[in-house]
Amino acid sequence: MALELSRNIVIGQYIPGDTLVHRLDPRTKILCTCFLLAGMTFTRSLAVSLVYLAVVAALVLLARIPLDFVLRPFIRGLPYIAFFLVLSIFWQSWVQPDGVVIFEWGWIRITGDAVLLALLSLSRLMSLLMLISLPTLTTKITQLTYGVELLLKPFARLGVPAHEIALIATIALRFVPILVEELERIMRAQASRGGEIGALSWRRPVEIAAAITPLVVPLFVNAFRRAEDMAVAMEARCYMGGGGRTRFLQLHARPVDYAATLLMFALVIGIWFYTEPVLQQIVSAIQAVI
Repeated sequence: MALELSRNIVIGQYIPGDTLVHRLDPRTKILCTCFLLAGMTFTRSLAVSLVYLAVVAALVLLARIPLDFVLRPFIRGLPYIAFFLVLSIFWQSWVQPDGVVIFEWGWIRITGDAVLLALLSLSRLMSLLMLISLPTLTTKITQLTYGVELLLKPFARLGVPAHEIALIATIALRFVPILVEELERIMRAQASRGGEIGALSWRRPVEIAAAITPLVVPLFVNAFRRAEDMAVAMEARCYMGGGGRTRFLQLHARPVDYAATLLMFALVIGIWFYTEPVLQQIVSAIQAVI
């Protein structure tokens, strides 16, 4: 059904399981995610980006999470993504016209560099979507909060509010499914009053924008109301920040956590210093033959 937005939102959900990824310490998952994010962000090679995509997909399968479930937001938004990718190909072909021209007809020009850049953006988007969703899908929000706080705790001497940052991250993650449910409720209410929300096609983007605009105000009003209720509830429970607070849940890293962290770090370094030059030479050789 078109109005069931909660089915298409992956971030913030948790899928129980007993896999190796589920059993890892939250700090290990956060560090491994940061390593992969750094590697994917700074590479400009399509071949290396595809290697990272394969690594992330392997981690998702290792956690026994269906790929179609993780990529559901990407699949639902594929028409819009394809539209912007086509625009970027046309734009890059005109901004950097020195590349190899693949197709040219009148004012339309497509270069090989622009196509490679679009494919790189597409693979990077898929990798980022799966990678960012994986920690929340395999870890409870409370455990992620403690993991972020413990990782930032050494920087507390420099004035970094570790507890407050972890609390903000937790509230933000918890609010994602709540706001989605709120938006879905508003859309259903307007659809019951004769609105065409949910029945419009992606081929009519102007009408979709006109139909979504009335949803913004009630959504923000409800979000501010929920935030105010949460602040009042925290004050009623005498919340005073992170100083001197204790935890019921204690995190303990195991040898497998240290091994997984070192292995992921070594993998990213190996891809950066060894795999990327080799793949670049292979791609250059293929381009020379073609």
